[in-house]
Amino acid sequence: MKILIMFLVWAFLAPKYVFAYLDPGSGSYMLQLLIGSLLGGFYIFRDFFKKLIGKISDFFKKIFKKK
Repeated sequence: MKILIMFLVWAFLAPKYVFAYLDPGSGSYMLQLLIGSLLGGFYIFRDFFKKLIGKISDFFKKIFKKK
């Protein structure tokens, strides 16, 4: 409910026209941010599953070594 109220207050108090300027380098920077975020996410995803698979394989090695 707080978020809705804050959004409505912002919507009524925000200026109607905003004169923003994006220089040509901004698109390149946004593309770099997107690519970097995707690659970082893939690395975290890969690292998480490598650790998970390592722990699972260690667990099964311990189980089958006892027998």
